[in-house]
Amino acid sequence: MTRLELPNVTLCAVTSVNVSATLRALEFCLDQVAFADCLLLTDADVQPSRPDMRIVPIDRLASSAAYSTFMMSRLVDHVDTTHCLVTQWDGHLLNAERWRQEYLDYDYIGASWPQFTDGHDVGNGGFSLRSRRLMEACRAPQFRMLHPEDIAIGRTNREWLEGIGMRFAPRAIADAFAVERTGNLETAFGYHGVFNMPRAIGVDAFWQVYRTLDDRRTLGPDFGAVLRVLARGRGGTARALQMIKDRARGAPRG
Repeated sequence: MTRLELPNVTLCAVTSVNVSATLRALEFCLDQVAFADCLLLTDADVQPSRPDMRIVPIDRLASSAAYSTFMMSRLVDHVDTTHCLVTQWDGHLLNAERWRQEYLDYDYIGASWPQFTDGHDVGNGGFSLRSRRLMEACRAPQFRMLHPEDIAIGRTNREWLEGIGMRFAPRAIADAFAVERTGNLETAFGYHGVFNMPRAIGVDAFWQVYRTLDDRRTLGPDFGAVLRVLARGRGGTARALQMIKDRARGAPRG
């Protein structure tokens, strides 16, 4: 299969936890797309798993709030291209054939938020495309920095960002770009959310990822939904019991 070429896009992931799973998400993207660059920014002692990936050392991110601060204030220092595709361990692109060149016309695209009905509903940052000029704008004195970073960009500061010329994708474009709480995994370019992973990559593949996690708090409120899906798969009872044991003892590692 010919890889899609995106010479104006840098693939980025930033993390201090679940590094093995994050590497896998980056690999899945790189299998289908030739990006200008691929960066894993982490404090972990890890080697790139392939030659088109670079490890960039950063200070440890001790909390999700620290992650938000880094994304809004420091990620841009590592991106030279017009756009950056952000991914996390629990999301990545699904099918490069679903890429639309018009995505690059926007400064921010992320899966839409169904809980908001005021038009400021784009969107999720876990799998998102953002322009370098938007990332620069996040460092302006007028930008109100808060956690989580995608709410800061997509809601708190959206009116100001649009006022200085930033373009947010409309909801229909966002839903074609990525799935989170809404959308169709069969037609979207990518996805985010641990609750989507068993369907996106398959139950067995998800289980292999789950066993590598050193921080399973991301499962959070979706633990029950993931548990029910795994219980129906091969060896489902044993896997479900293991997940329950992990949760009961608060064990971060598999």
